[in-house]
Amino acid sequence: MDHKPHLRRLQHVWVENPCYFVTTCVHARRPRLANPDAHSVLVEEWSRVAVPAGWQVGPYVIMPEHVHFFAAPSPVAARDLSYWVGRWKRATAVRLNLGRAREEPFWQPGFFDHVLRSAASRAEKWDYVRQNPVRAGLVVDASQWPYSGSLHFD
Repeated sequence: MDHKPHLRRLQHVWVENPCYFVTTCVHARRPRLANPDAHSVLVEEWSRVAVPAGWQVGPYVIMPEHVHFFAAPSPVAARDLSYWVGRWKRATAVRLNLGRAREEPFWQPGFFDHVLRSAASRAEKWDYVRQNPVRAGLVVDASQWPYSGSLHFD
């Protein structure tokens, strides 16, 4: 089976105050995220890893096998997006794999990111993400989904 190559991440973004839409998936798409413990770990590690690296996390939705979130660099980001998302994934994997008889990969390699270039595209993307639990049949109304929120900005 031929796989299409992934687009390379841009080295430079020429958008003032960019906001990124990020998606990352659990290895083998196992449903390991939509529970109170995983939710707590993901949020705690965003706070612990993102801010020192010069990033902020806005709205997020945690689905059973993947997570979507918005991220924005502080005015002087200390690290690039790949670096801090990689650190966050490593930190969450260690904590979420604790107690397992054998260590296995937690996250799929890499992640998807998209620079949101306007308030309209950001609102459209958020509406799509916010409705994910409804489309998946997990809740009837997006406001009922307990594994979503916002950390540093809306």
